[in-house]
Amino acid sequence: MNWILLLEQVLNGVQLGVLLFLLAAGLTLVFGIMDLVNLAHGSLYMVGAYFAATFTSWTGSFVLAIFLAVPATLLVGVVVEVICLRTLYQRNHLDQVLATFGLILFFNEAVRLVWGPAGLDVPLPDFLNSNFEILPGVPYPTYRVMIIATGIAVALGLYFLVAKTRIGMLIRAGATNREMVGALGVDIKLLYTLIFGLGAALAGLAGVMAGPIFTVETGMGEGILILAFVVIVIGGIGSVRGAFVAALIVGLIDTVGRSFLPDILGLVLSNQYADTAAPALSSMLIYLLMATILAFRPAGLFPPSNG
Repeated sequence: MNWILLLEQVLNGVQLGVLLFLLAAGLTLVFGIMDLVNLAHGSLYMVGAYFAATFTSWTGSFVLAIFLAVPATLLVGVVVEVICLRTLYQRNHLDQVLATFGLILFFNEAVRLVWGPAGLDVPLPDFLNSNFEILPGVPYPTYRVMIIATGIAVALGLYFLVAKTRIGMLIRAGATNREMVGALGVDIKLLYTLIFGLGAALAGLAGVMAGPIFTVETGMGEGILILAFVVIVIGGIGSVRGAFVAALIVGLIDTVGRSFLPDILGLVLSNQYADTAAPALSSMLIYLLMATILAFRPAGLFPPSNG
């Protein structure tokens, strides 16, 4: 096995894990603290990617587009929470699933109406569209290094916000006993709006980061949303630390598995069958991992009470 190829695929897995974390962190906060099953979270990821494409086209700068697209997605999230989701907090999960599934259809059609059915590309500036030597003689795309660095910085920032600030204290208290927090004079509606807006901003940032790597197209958030749900279940619903660890695990298994399983299966199967079975088996490994972890730790690796 080529160690350079292995190193590159491990870094690709970390980069995918970071994208999953950015999406899953907001999802786990909304699900774990507000008890809201938001299937439309992937739609906010898609909206962030479209905003990135639009602002890059308008300004000619992808970096500037990042600072415009993330607040724009946050604003969309706040509007959606106030208009559509605020009335669902006291409803059961089935009602929430049906309502947010309707939001998926709405966002897909709205995006198709505004941007058209064709996919969009997000061009990178020259300094990001280059290679960075992670080791002497081992180049790696600079933009992917930036994604990894951004994800780590966001993870540290979220940890500081949740664990060390007054807002974080209110978030943790609201997750434990929202009625008591409300009785102490905290505006729960405003707190929930802020949490949902933060989740939307993180989803938008994930979409912005994914825009230059994948084609920006209608429905792009639906597939990755499934992986994000797997991440928060493995990590522990409501745990930011759990989301980060689980996202890295899922990203590594998916990426490294897709790269090396064909060679491993080729030792016992024909190349044709190995190439066909490897992607499916790689995807199955993620769900097998989730089932195994839930069998031994039903609350996930890091339940909120533990972090």
